[in-house]
Amino acid sequence: MKTLTARCTCGKVELEATGVPITSVMCHCDDCRAGAQQIEALPNAGRVSEADGGVGYLAYRKDRVRIQKGAELLRSYKIRPTSATNRRVATCCNTPLILTFDDSKHWVDVYRASIVGPVPPLEMHICTRYRQAGTLDTSVPAFSRYPLRLVAKLLAARLAMLLGA
Repeated sequence: MKTLTARCTCGKVELEATGVPITSVMCHCDDCRAGAQQIEALPNAGRVSEADGGVGYLAYRKDRVRIQKGAELLRSYKIRPTSATNRRVATCCNTPLILTFDDSKHWVDVYRASIVGPVPPLEMHICTRYRQAGTLDTSVPAFSRYPLRLVAKLLAARLAMLLGA
């Protein structure tokens, strides 16, 4: 199976994702933009959002992502105390690596910006109704909300997990 590596800027934290990602998206929702701003405000943090304001992720099944080293250096950030979303950042260099959920979601999102080597192509822009400014890359489809295509991919991944595939 294909393996993808994500690493923090200084190299102390690394994760590995196995297999093909469920999807590759650029999210423009309010929460992703607020989370990016929160991370970008950390000392020495790099840019999280793209020029168009979106934040890029590769969605993987939970069972296909492993922290290889530096797990103790990861810190979760939430934009609200009640949020189920955790933006996990390497505290050594304030690099965001992965987005996890407190609830029963069966996937995690790896930040595209943390990928080492070639990044799988972007498949879609989602939640574009929240965009503030910037020019949207028109080479991939854009959806104002969560498109049926995305929901179908996530459901298919869940089914594959249940069947042990």
